[in-house]
Amino acid sequence: MTTLLSLLVISLLALMVGAVKRVPNGQVHSLYRHGRPQRLLPSGMHLVLPLLDRVGHRIDLGGQVLRFEQSMADAHDVRGTVYWQVLEPERADAVIEQADQLIRGGALAALREEPESANADFSNTDSRDLGTRLKQAMNKVLRERGMMVTRVELDFA
Repeated sequence: MTTLLSLLVISLLALMVGAVKRVPNGQVHSLYRHGRPQRLLPSGMHLVLPLLDRVGHRIDLGGQVLRFEQSMADAHDVRGTVYWQVLEPERADAVIEQADQLIRGGALAALREEPESANADFSNTDSRDLGTRLKQAMNKVLRERGMMVTRVELDFA
């Protein structure tokens, strides 16, 4: 009888601990119930339903860094670093798992579409100017998804 009672008490304690979710500063957690997005949890302590609710995504609102590399047909390698952040977690929640692929693909596509990248001479290209144009091209797509590129740094090899 006492083992059954102690097992019941331990189970209730585990459920109570599972009902409390702590979200660190600078993050937002998306709460899912039955596989569907329910709401966003801002930083702080929150009570949730332990057997029904689960945290789907942990979205960092601070800056993120993504590095990419592209070999061009003319044997020039372009390496870059993209600094980005989430502005609207409600919109970004749906695509946050693919954010790295979206940004890397957007950077490489914008780089291929640049008129200067068709020229084989990257020595005269101002990397800051090209980085600014890449940032603007990527932001046209990412802003709709609640994210923004803040800076692009390029290095031509």
